[in-house]
Amino acid sequence: MRIVVLGGYGNFGARICRALAERSGAQIIAAGRDPDGSRLPAGIGRAKLDLGARNFAGSLADLSPSIVVHCAGPFQGQGYHVAEAALLAGAHYIDLADGRDFVANFAERMNKPARAAGVLAVSGASTLPALSSAVVDSVARRLDRVDEIRIVIAPAQRGTRGTATLAGVVSYAGKPFKWLSGGQWVDAYGWQELRRAGFDGLRSRWSAACDVPDLALLPARYPGVGTVEFRAALELRILHLGLWCAAALRRRNNELPLERWVLALGRVVNALNVFGSDRGGMSVSVAGTRHDGSRARIEWHLTAESNHGPEIPCMAAIMLAQKLAQGEIATRGAFPCMGFLALPDFEAEFKRWNIATVVREGPA
Repeated sequence: MRIVVLGGYGNFGARICRALAERSGAQIIAAGRDPDGSRLPAGIGRAKLDLGARNFAGSLADLSPSIVVHCAGPFQGQGYHVAEAALLAGAHYIDLADGRDFVANFAERMNKPARAAGVLAVSGASTLPALSSAVVDSVARRLDRVDEIRIVIAPAQRGTRGTATLAGVVSYAGKPFKWLSGGQWVDAYGWQELRRAGFDGLRSRWSAACDVPDLALLPARYPGVGTVEFRAALELRILHLGLWCAAALRRRNNELPLERWVLALGRVVNALNVFGSDRGGMSVSVAGTRHDGSRARIEWHLTAESNHGPEIPCMAAIMLAQKLAQGEIATRGAFPCMGFLALPDFEAEFKRWNIATVVREGPA
C-alpha cells in the first residue's frame, strides 16, 4: 500500500504525511515541485512532482499510488486533472479542497470515471464540509426540522498558514456569491457582511462572509433550510478590518488585483503574530423545531489551544486514508466529503490534540 501526498511539504501536507506514517502502516511519499524534507521525519519518501507539468499524469502513475491525497491548493479555479490522473493510476483520491464550485461540482464530474476505475474519490476532506457537516448531522438529530445553519471559524493569529490558504481567501474577497438567507438565494460579498461572533473560550470577534462549499452542499443535504451562512473571524481587529476594506475596494472595482498581494499579505500577517495568541475556535449554530414543536437553537463550539488549530483541516483526510488503507470503506464513486465520517470520529482526533468542544441548547 502506497499513499502519495501531493503538496506533502506544505502546511497541511506535512502534517498528513507524519500522521499517516505513524498510523496507516502504508508507505508514504511526499510529492511536490520543490522537495523539502525539513518538516518530515525519516522514513517518508520524497518525490519531485509538478501538478502543472504536461507529463504529470504519467509521473504520478510511475509512483504506483494506492491512494492520492491532494493538498496542493488553492482549489478556487483549479480543475480536476489531478483527480483524473489519480483515477488513471488506479488510485483512490482524497483532497482538502475548500473551493465552492470545485467541491460542489465534483461528484457530477468525477462519479462516472471513479466508478469505472473501481475507486473512491472524495473532495473537501477538511474542516469544510467534512467536519462542519458531521457537526450539523449530529446536532440536527435533536430537531424535527432544520431552519438555519450558521458556521464561523476563528483561527489563532499565531497559527501557521500557507500561501495557498491566503490565496483562497483573496480569490473571492469583494466578489459576489449566493448564499441562502431567509429562504431566498441572495448576494453576499466575500469578506463583507460584518457581524460580531461569539465563541466558547474565546473573546468575541468580528466575522465576515466567505464563499465555501457548505453554502451549496448543506441546502441540498437539508431540504427546507432557510438560511445557511459561513463566516471567518480573524483574531486581530486591524487585520480583519484591513481585509474588509480591501474587499470593499474590489467590490467597487472588480479588476483590483488582490491576488498579486498574497505574499506581501502573508508577511504582514506573520509580522503581527506577536500581538496575537495561539488559541483558535469554531462554532456551528443550528436552529429549528424540536420533535415536540418547540423552537430550539443548538450551538457546538470548539476551542484549540497551543497552535493545534491547523491540525483540524487535516483530520478528515488522515482518517479517510486510514480507512481506505485498512479496507474499511467499500463505497466507490465520487462524492463530497459528507457522511463518510461522523462527529465521534473527529472527537477521537480532538483528544490527540487536547481540543475541547461543548454543545449548548436553548430556545431559538
